[in-house]
Amino acid sequence: MSARVLMYTTAVCPYCVRAKQLLKARGVTEIEEVRVDLDPDRRDEMMQKTQRRTVPQIFIGDTHVGGCDDLHALDAGGRLLPLLEG
Repeated sequence: MSARVLMYTTAVCPYCVRAKQLLKARGVTEIEEVRVDLDPDRRDEMMQKTQRRTVPQIFIGDTHVGGCDDLHALDAGGRLLPLLEG
């Protein structure tokens, strides 16, 4: 996989765990994880970029995928792997 994956997360987020599991199952070996529970400025950054307050918020390359349900829907529709391949 060549696309960069960025995920805004918190420590105790079951949706973050599910999203990471799916990405790893699809061959992603590296996820840049931003813990917004540890850095309020990064939470503000996430909300400004996504207009959303919840985690995870996932970016693949420059594309904002959304949250865990959005990621799973993308995968179910066959659009996740092409996005990960860049």
